[in-house]
Amino acid sequence: MILTDYFKSQYDLTWDYARQCGVKHGVIRLPEEEAFDLNNLSHWKTVEKRFADFGIKPLIIEPMPNALHDHIKAGDEKRDECIEKVIKMFPIMDSLDIRTICFNWMAHVGWTRTDSSVIERGDALVTGFNLKDYKETDHVITKEKLWENYEYFIKAVISEAEKYNIKLALHPDDPPLQKLGGVERIMISFENVKKAMSIVDSDSLGVTMCQACYHLMGEDLYKVIPYFKDKIFFVHFRNVIGDKFNFHESFHDNGNIDMADIMRLYKKCDINVPIRVDHVPLMAGEKQELAGYTAIGRLFAIGYLKGIMESCGAINKEIGW
Repeated sequence: MILTDYFKSQYDLTWDYARQCGVKHGVIRLPEEEAFDLNNLSHWKTVEKRFADFGIKPLIIEPMPNALHDHIKAGDEKRDECIEKVIKMFPIMDSLDIRTICFNWMAHVGWTRTDSSVIERGDALVTGFNLKDYKETDHVITKEKLWENYEYFIKAVISEAEKYNIKLALHPDDPPLQKLGGVERIMISFENVKKAMSIVDSDSLGVTMCQACYHLMGEDLYKVIPYFKDKIFFVHFRNVIGDKFNFHESFHDNGNIDMADIMRLYKKCDINVPIRVDHVPLMAGEKQELAGYTAIGRLFAIGYLKGIMESCGAINKEIGW
């Protein structure tokens, strides 16, 4: 496995913490201001150089830029224009050796929590979701439309992704519920994600193994991970307590999933892909800007992940951490 962390496009304290923890590879969020042209190589080079100068090699783009992706998932009048812009990103990524995009199919409502102050171990605060507390939006979309839009997108981009050796890593819905208000969801089960993978036969289409999402689906990770072993392009290392209707994040060593045993499973399946910690607690002495992405909680999570990787012999031997 290749240890990574999640980086905003502009420097902040988490960059320092990641490097001090030994992280050398990045999952990066592209700039979202209008001045950044997603199809301009020089704009990308500026961002890539910022990371390279700091000692971080970008490997994955996450998320697929929302300014494009939202229209594509919804299938609105800007869909084709946005798909063309996604395709034009591929040769740029190829030139910079950034090989993977993490994308999802949650139209209108992305990953969702109803609480950002659930008390966890030692009074640390974590995010949570309870369906009874969810406030509906005015958006409406059916599962039939979502499948239609997904198939349209994949068939439109896959040949170009193959041409430039770009991998598309599908993240499951979070939470994996059939609907949130009038918004239906489709990437909510092992069977549905298998269906999504079968739309085209391509080595460029695979999954982001967000192990907590599959656990909340009620799926058996010991069946899902071996089945997808050749399709897992990226791992979100996350733990939770509860079920898909009512759950909260946890410290990575304090949830429903035996994280060390799952790492042994990745090793047994010879899965050697980028992995990053996800959704960490807010710990004492820290202020929260983006719930689940605070700095100090990441220190514990990265250290815990590194220890598990080392104990299981799951470190990429060619590049180390």
